[in-house]
Amino acid sequence: MKLLRTARGSYAIIDSMAQLIVRNLDEEIVKRLRLRAAKSGRSVEAEHREILRQALMGGPGRSSLKDYLLSMPDVGRDEDFIREPDKSRRNIRL
Repeated sequence: MKLLRTARGSYAIIDSMAQLIVRNLDEEIVKRLRLRAAKSGRSVEAEHREILRQALMGGPGRSSLKDYLLSMPDVGRDEDFIREPDKSRRNIRL
């Protein structure tokens, strides 16, 4: 919500949603956006809003790498994951 002062000194309340126009999109991007919108049962415009919202604000199911790593089960010991040197490789001098 925004207050706008008029020429007479009074105030008007402006309450509107922002609009965004995206120009010069590749046809392939538009095609994929239409397909994605159809699969999720939304209009192309609603799908575009959802993509922007998830990318910028996060969304359900979106977690950080830290959260992902912490969700992994604690199995094994550190020794179980040590890599053995590859003995089939030869040292080659260049």
